[in-house]
Order: sequence, then structure tokens, then C-alpha cells
Amino acid sequence: MPRFGSTQFAFPEFSGATRRLILVNLVAYFALLLLITAKIVDPLAFMAHFGLYPPNFMVGQLWQPLTYSFVHLSLIGTLLELLSLWFLAGFLEQMHGGRWTERLYAASVLGSALIAVLIYLIGVATGYPQPLVALTGCMGGIFGLITAIGVLHGDLQFQMFFVIGIKAKYLAIIYALIALAETFGELRAYAFAQLAGGLAAILYVKFAPQGSRGRSLGVSLSERWYALRNQYFRWKRRRAASKFQVYMKKQGRTVRFDGQGRLIDDDDVKHDDRTRWN
Repeated sequence: MPRFGSTQFAFPEFSGATRRLILVNLVAYFALLLLITAKIVDPLAFMAHFGLYPPNFMVGQLWQPLTYSFVHLSLIGTLLELLSLWFLAGFLEQMHGGRWTERLYAASVLGSALIAVLIYLIGVATGYPQPLVALTGCMGGIFGLITAIGVLHGDLQFQMFFVIGIKAKYLAIIYALIALAETFGELRAYAFAQLAGGLAAILYVKFAPQGSRGRSLGVSLSERWYALRNQYFRWKRRRAASKFQVYMKKQGRTVRFDGQGRLIDDDDVKHDDRTRWN
């Protein structure tokens, strides 16, 4: 079982965002189980309607990227997913807060859905349609959580099978390689969806690092946008200054600019020199 450093592993506290995520998935599982047992719904029809089935999504069932992760049909598979969700989300919530963890999970789930639809569209456009399966379960979100731990806490020590010690970053890489190998199988849509969840998590960690300090994703993205915009404007100013220098040199005059593309006045330079040495 995993452990943190030299401390024996124990599941995190069952509270906050972690509890909400697990309870929502549990309620969804038992509600579907009751509907199937009572023969009110057909499992395959339900999967095609509330799972992520790209052809149905493209004809107007736009809720599927939001609902597919709550569709669970297998008891053992659901149990393993929710135990993984408890451990991974609980750890990240302790380190980065509940809101940040929920948004990371949501980004991973939506990223998985986006790639699944994109693969379907590429297959249709190229004339090589992929085998159609309804994407269900929260493995995309879980893979995103694993990836985030590998990126942010790569040296965290896990203990696999009670014996083998392995760092979190290597564990994330192993999961990624397994998913990559599965892309050559019949269920490649699931494998690509898992990899997409990991990629979405990496992008979230990169572009929303302030979330662990309580700042919203929107604020972080807007700050990065304005920083990129300011860098572009500074580049344009330096480029214009360079062109102006060439033009003035052809006119027999010399002008100078600083590293920000601002004109340096020789009188100001002389005044600064006199001030420095007096």
C-alpha cells in the first residue's frame, strides 16, 4: 500500500471535496442499480444516453461530458475507482484545498470527454471510424489526479504490493505507459480518454498554480493572459526601436534605446553621469 516518506500509509480523512465526490458517485451507482434491478431502464440504452457516446453527443445530447463519469455498472470496478478517488483526492485536498482538487478533477473528466469526441470526429473525417463504445466511469478524472501528484509531488514514496517502493512520478509514468499500450487494443477509446485526463491535469497544474493559495482559476488565467500580452507589446516596441535606429543611422544621426525599447536622452545620460560623480 502507498506510504508517505517513512510514515505508514492511511487513507485521508473522509471529508470536504473528497467526501462530496465519492458520495455523488455512490448515489449515482446505487440509483442506476435500482433502476436496472426494477427493469425501469435498459443498461445499454442508459449508457448511450448518459454515458459519453460521441454520435449521440453530436446530435444534441450535450450533457454527456458532464454525466458520463457518474455512470457505473460494475461493482468491483466502482469500488476500486472510489477507493482510488478517496486516497488521491484526499491527499491533494490536504495539500492544495478542496476547491482546487474539485476543479482539477473536473478538468480531467472534461478533458477525457473532449479527446473521446475528437477521436470520433477524426475517424469519421478520415474514413477510418473507431469502434464505438460508450465512455463511462471516472477513470479519466482518477488518472488526472495521479498525474497531478506525479507532477507536483514526484518524490512522494509509494509502496506497491506492500513490498515495492516507488516514487509518485514513476508510478504516474507506469500508468501512462500502460494506457499507451492499451491504445493499440480494442478499447483504445478508454485508453486515450485516460491519457487525455492526465494531459488535462498537467495543463491545469501549469495554468492554475495559484489555486492552492485560494485564488480562482479565472484570476490565474487572466494574469497569465495580461502577462503574455504585455510581453508582446514590449517585443513590438523593441522591434520598432530597432527599425528607428537603422533609419536614423541612415540619416547620419545616432539614437539609443534601453532594453524596453524606450528612447535614451543624451542630456539625461550626461545629467546622470554628473550626479553620479559629484
